[in-house]
Amino acid sequence: MNEALYPIAVIAVIALVTWGLRAFPFVLFGNRPLPKTIEYLGAVLPPAIMTILVIYCLRETDLSRFPFGIPELASCVLVISLHLVRKNMYLSIIGGTVCYMILLRLI
Repeated sequence: MNEALYPIAVIAVIALVTWGLRAFPFVLFGNRPLPKTIEYLGAVLPPAIMTILVIYCLRETDLSRFPFGIPELASCVLVISLHLVRKNMYLSIIGGTVCYMILLRLI
């Protein structure tokens, strides 16, 4: 396969699969009400996934060696503070990431 065509084909397949997965529930349920199980999973899974991601990101933080987890802790505090004050997920994520990257370079 042509070198330029292969990445385009991969992106096209990924886009098609992503679109199909997002369209599937609408095709499956149509205008019918969602089952209680699906509603429950829709309410519970996003916070559970975010909790797992935070634990995954902080799992190798060494609190016994310099910088003693200060960049991670400060970034987590900033994310929580921004989210409580502004209620904007994107602002919280971007602010925490920028804070972490700056503290990593400065400390």
